[in-house]
Amino acid sequence: MSKEVLAVVDIMSNEKGVDKEIIFDAIETALAMATRKSNNDELDAKVVIDRHTGEYETFRIWEVIEDDVAIEDNVEWYLRHMDAVEIDPNIEPGQYIEEPMESIDFGRIGAQTAKQVIIQKVREAERKRIVEDYTKRVGEIISGQVKRIDRGDVILDLGDNVDAIIPRSELINRETFKLGDRVRAYVQEVSFKPRGAQITLSRSCKEMLMEIFKVEVPEIGDDLIDIMAAARDTGLRAKVAVRANDPRLDPIGACVGMRGSRVQAVTNELNGERIDIILWDPNDAQFVINAMAPAEVTSIMVDEDKHTMDLAVDEEHLSQAIGKSGQNIRLATELTGWTLNVMSTGDMSAKHETASQDFVTLFVEELDVDEDLAAALAEEGFETLEEIAYVPVSEMLEIDGFDEDIVSALKTRAKDVLLTKAIADEEKIALAEPADDLKALEGVTEQMAKTLAGKGVITQEDLAELATDELLEIVEMDEEAAGALILLARAPWFE
Repeated sequence: MSKEVLAVVDIMSNEKGVDKEIIFDAIETALAMATRKSNNDELDAKVVIDRHTGEYETFRIWEVIEDDVAIEDNVEWYLRHMDAVEIDPNIEPGQYIEEPMESIDFGRIGAQTAKQVIIQKVREAERKRIVEDYTKRVGEIISGQVKRIDRGDVILDLGDNVDAIIPRSELINRETFKLGDRVRAYVQEVSFKPRGAQITLSRSCKEMLMEIFKVEVPEIGDDLIDIMAAARDTGLRAKVAVRANDPRLDPIGACVGMRGSRVQAVTNELNGERIDIILWDPNDAQFVINAMAPAEVTSIMVDEDKHTMDLAVDEEHLSQAIGKSGQNIRLATELTGWTLNVMSTGDMSAKHETASQDFVTLFVEELDVDEDLAAALAEEGFETLEEIAYVPVSEMLEIDGFDEDIVSALKTRAKDVLLTKAIADEEKIALAEPADDLKALEGVTEQMAKTLAGKGVITQEDLAELATDELLEIVEMDEEAAGALILLARAPWFE
């Protein structure tokens, strides 16, 4: 029988492509199950097969349990600890007592049982192997043949009895496939499901676009060119930002290729999606200007605090800058990570003049200076009293007409105004009473409402605008309760 065991292991391992150890485990499990059934499940057993000779031994086993544990089923499978120590003084609950017993004939065990166990083990091994193999390929482009289309989802045959799915939401707009078509897609996720490995692919994600460029442009694969960012309006248009690691290399020309051959190959793969190749720049403003191509930006205003930029273009190019249905500005925003507002040159000038006049008025009123001095500050980009108070003296001395006396006086006045406002705000908050809607909110005690009001959180709306960590800095409560309270305060937002 030992030769028969080894023969079964060799055949199953070769046919299914799984490790021999898994087949040995399956046969051991089948023999143990057959042994239990031949004894009417009145005992538990395990089988150990010699991996070299194929010979096997059978052991009756008892699981050692605590003395006070109640047993209802399979009583003969267990041994109380007080009885087990008589056999092995060092035994502990949870361990097993073993005793050799007569082995069942491998040729006479329940064939169906053995077959089912082996098939089950082999399937489990195959599924785990598939998950392990394809998990390593997440982030790659793979190809498969269309096997079927199920409610818009495309099922691909990857070979070796492995299937993958491209959900309808991950397909490119308006693209269709028929049975037998060869399709390339990006491996997005691999998970283990009860019925086998679930390999999810995508053709609409920006990573698909980037990986296709790596295939079509050798310089990217050789790390001579980096793709810094990408944005897609799937199936219609995309923008890709690139940079060269070798100053002698033209990254845009390399990606476009001779007579546009490389970028055209990417476009063909993506169902005709138009692609703009953008030169990445470490300067955010210049990068944004590049990203707005083909529209030309005439001027730009950057607000780093709000992470926004106002872009001015000539009136006749405004529609081009915005793009059809806002496509160009939307893709540029996604590509750069900045919130972009595009407007005509005239509108930008008017906005700048209005903002500048507001700053002039602020400085005249708060610092008690004349309009010329206030205008000089505004023209140099000063927008708040805090900037005047804390910007280095050397920077302010660079303004034409400013000397140390003027700068010192401006800084002193700005700091005095800020201090006065801070004191007034603290006094106002200290005297503040919580609003009725805050006191009526479920979970807010009277003391909590007073504490919140003392920190400027007076109304339910004020509470709703807080983040969880901000609330926890004011009152003592657990994080989950704080989050729930803020959500309750925000309830009117969703009505």
